[in-house]
Amino acid sequence: MITSDDVAELGTILGIWAHPDDEAYLSGGLMALARDNGQRVVCVTATRGERGTPDPVAWPPDRLAEERTRELARSLEILGVHEHHWLGYRDGECAGADRDAAVARLCAVLDDVRPDTVLTFGPDGITGHPDHRTVSAWAGAAVDRAGSGAWLLHSAMTDQQEARWGALTKRLGVYQPGYPVLTPAEGRAVGLALPRDVAVRKVRALAAQATQTTGLIATLGVDLFTAWVGEESFVEAARVPVTPSGTLVGSPPV
Repeated sequence: MITSDDVAELGTILGIWAHPDDEAYLSGGLMALARDNGQRVVCVTATRGERGTPDPVAWPPDRLAEERTRELARSLEILGVHEHHWLGYRDGECAGADRDAAVARLCAVLDDVRPDTVLTFGPDGITGHPDHRTVSAWAGAAVDRAGSGAWLLHSAMTDQQEARWGALTKRLGVYQPGYPVLTPAEGRAVGLALPRDVAVRKVRALAAQATQTTGLIATLGVDLFTAWVGEESFVEAARVPVTPSGTLVGSPPV
């Protein structure tokens, strides 16, 4: 398993995500470590997250899209990531988009970047969000079609993480019903317990996405929030379960 000390083995990294802040929550520490090593890191975001608010009156879609665009730029700057691509899809509408066109666009990015490693959601989308699940399918199809040989890794929630944080994430309403899908910690391809300085930097990057994180950080407090986001897990694409079950990968049916 690759740990924080081994991130250089991932080579050039391409992250493919659905909304601003997905990249920081799920791979902010990994990106920071890679950039500190001098590795190339490129990020792709499918939408500008214009529906990501409980107050659409204060934050109508166009205004929120503009603000989240600025927030993501600041966040990536903190992580040291200077290459970013927007796909331009509407938040919440990825599932209805032209799949072949989306995959073709990602193939073009793959051909340009030639990554050694591709990071994205698993088929479960971590939280079950339809955009997350759709982007996972696009990314997998693009890696297959491009024939780049890149190592495709899916962000995962482990049994150990759920045991530690499950009550908190349930209280916060992070996951849709039936999620998360869990994977055994020992089955990870990448498991990062972020060094303190990297975790702090990740929190700074998340705090830069203020429309999404200010209230949450205030509610939890900085120390608890830092601990909560201080671990990142990825599994090889083929090892991620396709349907939500709430049980461990490989567990027998009940």
